[in-house]
Amino acid sequence: MPAKVSEYMTAKVISVKPDIGVRQAYFLMRDEAIRHLPVIDEEKSLIGFISDRELRRPNWADESPDIAHDYHVSDDLAVSDVMCTDVIHLNTYDTLTKAVGILLDNKITAAPVLDKNEDLVGMLSAVDLLAAFRDTLEAQKSAKKSSKR
Repeated sequence: MPAKVSEYMTAKVISVKPDIGVRQAYFLMRDEAIRHLPVIDEEKSLIGFISDRELRRPNWADESPDIAHDYHVSDDLAVSDVMCTDVIHLNTYDTLTKAVGILLDNKITAAPVLDKNEDLVGMLSAVDLLAAFRDTLEAQKSAKKSSKR
């Protein structure tokens, strides 16, 4: 049976509200050693997603003539000003093969995971997928050793 997203996702989800400042989001990511934050509303529904990429080079950066402005992390901007609202997500019941395809096709390194009720229950990152890959390689290695006996 193919492995499911729910088996490898990180269940401890750190999320933010859309009205917090970009600076606060940046320090939260830094302090928690994460690179992605789901953005939720008052009902805890997923409404956006922000990564360290948006903080390092927001969309408005190309409009700025001063490059130093591009990397200014300020609470003058709210997360809602820079978050992605067209969120690519995974479901707990998706196979890892499907998840890899979605991440590759969209050139992203992580996605929020929703359950059947559309509640945010986890995150799946490239690091989580590497753990799954390691487990698959170890299982193949064990199977190969067993077949030689």
